[in-house]
Amino acid sequence: MTTPHASLRGVTRRYGDHIAVDDVTLDIQPGQIVGMLGPNGAGKTTILSLIQGLRRPSTGAVTLFGGDPRDARNRMRLGGTPQETALPEALRVGEVIDFVGRHFDRRTAPDALAEQFGLTDLLRRQTGALSGGQKRRLSVALAFAGTPALVLLDEPTTGLDVDGRRALWDAIRAQHDAGVTVVVTSHYLEEIAALAERVIVIGEGHVLADDRLDAVLSHVGRSRVALKTTDAVAIARLDPAAHHDTDGDIELFTMADSDGFIRELVRSGIPFHDLSVRGATLEEAFLALTRAAGTRETTGRSAA
Repeated sequence: MTTPHASLRGVTRRYGDHIAVDDVTLDIQPGQIVGMLGPNGAGKTTILSLIQGLRRPSTGAVTLFGGDPRDARNRMRLGGTPQETALPEALRVGEVIDFVGRHFDRRTAPDALAEQFGLTDLLRRQTGALSGGQKRRLSVALAFAGTPALVLLDEPTTGLDVDGRRALWDAIRAQHDAGVTVVVTSHYLEEIAALAERVIVIGEGHVLADDRLDAVLSHVGRSRVALKTTDAVAIARLDPAAHHDTDGDIELFTMADSDGFIRELVRSGIPFHDLSVRGATLEEAFLALTRAAGTRETTGRSAA
C-alpha cells in the first residue's frame, strides 16, 4: 500500500475559543493534484500550516512523509507558497532563486525554473521593482526550487490577471507531469476545475466533500434566486434546504433546484415581484452547503 505524502487523522486545531479545523481526516497520496476548495476562513490555510509543521494540532495526528512535520528532515521534500508574498527587495530575482535552491539537497536548475514560470527576462531585476503579479509568480516558482515531492500552494494566483493565472496553471501542470504532488487551495471554482483531479471541500473547519472533480462540481452547483415579497417566511418554507438571506427589501435564496423552487412558488399563490435567477457564486454556494452541514450536525446531536 502506498504511503501518503501527508496525512491528518482526527485533527482539530483551536485558537482560543475558535475552532479552525474540526476533526479532519484526510490523506494526500503521491501523484495527485488536489484542490482544497472553500470560502475564506473555512480552514484551508490552517490545514496547510499543520502539514508544514508551522502549527501543532490541538488533538489528532499529522504526518509528513511518514514522520513529524516539525522535523526539518521531513520537510526537505516539501515546497510551499503562503498567501502573502514576502521577498527580499534588494536581491535580484536570479539571486533569490539561487539562494532558496541552495537550502535543498536536490535543487531545480535555476534557469529551467525561471523559464517555466516566465521569469527569464526578470532574472537581473531586483524583487522590489517587480509588479505584484511578477512577485506572485516568483513566490510560486520558489516552492519548486528544491525538487520537491509535495508542494502546498495557498491561493497561488492571488493578484494575477487572467493571462497570468493561466500561465501559472500551465507551469503547475508541467511540474505535476514531472512527478510533483500538488495541493492547491482556492475559493475560485475555475482555478480548481482547471487544475485538480481530486477536490476536498472545506467549510467551517469540516471536510464537506472529498471526491473526484466532476462529483464535487455537481455537488456545489447552485442557483441564487432574488425576489421581493411581503411573505418571505412562507416562501422559505417551499424549500427548507435553501439558504435564505435578506438584502434590504430583497429576499435571497440559494438552492440546488431553482426551477423546482419557482414552479412551487407560482403554484403557491404567495405574492412576489422583481424575480431574478443567476448562478450562485462559489462563496454563496459554500455558505449554503456549510449551513446544511451545520443543520445536519445539530440535528444529529439532538437525536442523540
